[in-house]
Amino acid sequence: MNKSTKVLIVIPARMASTRLPGKVLVDLNGKPMVQWVWEQARQAKLANDVIIATDDEQVFERAQGFGAKVMMTSPFHKSGTERVAEVANRLNFDLVINLQGDEPLFSPVAIDQMIETMLGSESIQMASLRVEIQELSDYLNPNVVKVIVDNQDNAIYFSRHPIPYFRGMDELLEKWEKTGFRPPELVPPPYKHLGIYGFRFDFLNALVHLPVTELEQAEKLEQLRALVWGFKIKVSETAYDSVSIDTPEDLEKVRRMLGENQSR
Repeated sequence: MNKSTKVLIVIPARMASTRLPGKVLVDLNGKPMVQWVWEQARQAKLANDVIIATDDEQVFERAQGFGAKVMMTSPFHKSGTERVAEVANRLNFDLVINLQGDEPLFSPVAIDQMIETMLGSESIQMASLRVEIQELSDYLNPNVVKVIVDNQDNAIYFSRHPIPYFRGMDELLEKWEKTGFRPPELVPPPYKHLGIYGFRFDFLNALVHLPVTELEQAEKLEQLRALVWGFKIKVSETAYDSVSIDTPEDLEKVRRMLGENQSR
């Protein structure tokens, strides 16, 4: 891959979240959530620029207030990917990274890991990241998206349901629940899908014009559109976990984690 490849990170930030309305501007230890995401993204060494994409004037003004580049986008987008594609079409970048606006703890090292994977092979049109699930509650939680991959790290399926299903291993699952540690006999390990996607520009443009699929609608997971239409998603493993804020409980968990980090 040419070293002159230009990489853009776009953070889609909408106010109309169904489960936690206005969450991108919710206060996290003195800063709006989207500012935390933006500050993490700016630390990625392989990205050339970071832009917040929104359809809300309040988000636009707050983002400008803390110094971010921000673009107003159409209010009619049905997904964050469509919002990211609108921004990408106004600019000139080779790789476009969609970093979810509700991931304030996302590691810039993990962002660089995914970008590096894409820079290493022009055949990768779409990429993401996964991390081993350590907590049984995460494995069972429908807000934590799970992914299974083949032995080339290409996604086989994403689901809100626990996958893989460990048939006949109830005792091991009970052991996991009692001890808090996942038994090593539970293989393959379950993986959590992290809220980041990388696209080549042309592929992103094509993907958002494909019809929505039934699986995508059933699971409410837009990445399934790529799989259903026969495209591969490289999902590399990382050691850096993150917390997507979907509920008030998630919000309190992240506040505690940020407080612990700041007190160190």
